[in-house]
Amino acid sequence: MFQIKRILVTGGAGFLGSHLCERLVDQGHDVICLDNFFTSQKSNVDHLLGRPNFELVRHDVTQPIWLEVDQIYNLACPASPGHYQYNAIKTIKTSVLGAIHVLGMAKRCRATVLQASTSEVYGDPEVHPQPESYRGNVNPIGPRACYDEGKRAAETLFMDYHRMNGVDVRIVRIFNTYGPRMHPFDGRVISNFIRQALEGEDITIFGDGSQTRSFCYRDDLIDGFVRMMNGPSDFVGPVNIGNPGEFTIGELAKMVIEMTGSKSQIVHRPLPADDPTRRRPDITLAQEKLGWQPQIPLEDGLAKTIDWFRSINLNHYRPPTPNF
Repeated sequence: MFQIKRILVTGGAGFLGSHLCERLVDQGHDVICLDNFFTSQKSNVDHLLGRPNFELVRHDVTQPIWLEVDQIYNLACPASPGHYQYNAIKTIKTSVLGAIHVLGMAKRCRATVLQASTSEVYGDPEVHPQPESYRGNVNPIGPRACYDEGKRAAETLFMDYHRMNGVDVRIVRIFNTYGPRMHPFDGRVISNFIRQALEGEDITIFGDGSQTRSFCYRDDLIDGFVRMMNGPSDFVGPVNIGNPGEFTIGELAKMVIEMTGSKSQIVHRPLPADDPTRRRPDITLAQEKLGWQPQIPLEDGLAKTIDWFRSINLNHYRPPTPNF
């Protein structure tokens, strides 16, 4: 029997948050979308504003807020290196204080709370592919540490609230995700390549292009979120949610050029500090515990994403930081 839940999505107007809100609203739940609009767009949730079971709240998770909810998806945090390095102190505050505030709310309301963690907790991995048991190779004083260590600290808080206070927590580790509603200036490799290709600009590869990533289409990832939130209470994670298909950055660039019909040339720039050389999830646990695995091949997902990029006006999007 279907039961309507009151669900809070922090970072709900972002790329993934807006799709999650849409899914939950369509299912009939009462959804509160909370966002400070640093890297997100109100246009991502415009189509939901008239729905009676959707509410939009402008708020920063580094500040407390009092709400009555049954479930919380904690997605609030800039996730692109250029954006999270723009204000590194604010980034780690978002991860740590945001976790403390949603966990306190979950404790008070007896709500289930899901933390959107990241594959960045593995750092530049020495184990490949990365299982959840791998503890990572993270530089705690490097330029990416505000995000990597912030997410690691949030996982610590989630597990301590679970062990000490009995809070019903779930932790998912997101690997590279893409799809419509990515911010065109978020600095991620897929949005960069598509935007550059459609504009006829040079496609910028940092390093020699041999580094690898695994790309998960947004619909597959949202499926994983919802399955984890509504899965068995004795499985709190962490669990990897990502696509194990592994591609070099060079292969991706050539694929985007071919699919867009672009005349763009590939140019190389120096590799940023602490940039991971290989990234691929071991999703055995997600398959066993959630019955989840990605369904959408990279070429199909790229086609949908390119179509969306063709449909938008880039002038309607402002770069959130100078570092895109």
